[in-house]
Amino acid sequence: QVQLVESGGGLMQAGGSLRLSCVASGRTMRNYAMGWFRQAPGKEREFVATINRSGGSTYYADSVKGRFTISRDNAKNTVYLQMNSLKPEDTAVYSCAAGYGATIIRSEYTYWGQGTQVTVSS
Repeated sequence: QVQLVESGGGLMQAGGSLRLSCVASGRTMRNYAMGWFRQAPGKEREFVATINRSGGSTYYADSVKGRFTISRDNAKNTVYLQMNSLKPEDTAVYSCAAGYGATIIRSEYTYWGQGTQVTVSS
């Protein structure tokens, strides 16, 4: 079992930056690929970014490419999502997830955190 806890969300004006963190406990995070997903009110949960076990490979949704950066520190069992140039449409609950492959498919992730709210005002 892996427990995931996100933090770092909040209220930000458009154009600002936030860094989300996700700390894993239980089994070591280095055994898993990690992903970030988000869900806006009334919408389905959507893929944001993923990173492989070593951190050497990343992939982003087109909507965040060039603005968001996913990274991980396996020694700290933590994955990060640096979000720059935030837009109102980035407003959502952001959740991290752990799985066995770095994929955009949410059903491929086994463990999920509760999420952290990000609100971007215009």
